[in-house]
Amino acid sequence: MPRAVFALLWETLTARRELFAYIQNLVADGPSYWVLAHVTPSYGADGSAVGYHSNRRRPSRRAVERVRTLYERLLAEERRHPSARAAVAASSELFQRLVAEQAASYEELVWSVIGEEED
Repeated sequence: MPRAVFALLWETLTARRELFAYIQNLVADGPSYWVLAHVTPSYGADGSAVGYHSNRRRPSRRAVERVRTLYERLLAEERRHPSARAAVAASSELFQRLVAEQAASYEELVWSVIGEEED
């Protein structure tokens, strides 16, 4: 998974917003699987975040292929940098550019991919 995607996840949750994202999870014995995750903060009585809730569903093959292509570009960019901080900064910048090339916002891009699943 690209670090830029996790950076976006935590930035969004910290801003008290939900996020839909395609996530590649690793199984303990090595293989991986893809999910479409809907992640949202959970709040206590005082309004502070006390945890996070995630619903997941299996994405379509077409959605995974579209996302995989994007993620491979981000990972390649991350590998070009010597430190985690530099890798996140560079891949986050690339991520923003790639999103802008395809949609008006990240949300619009992810919903367009989700919409392809409905077709």
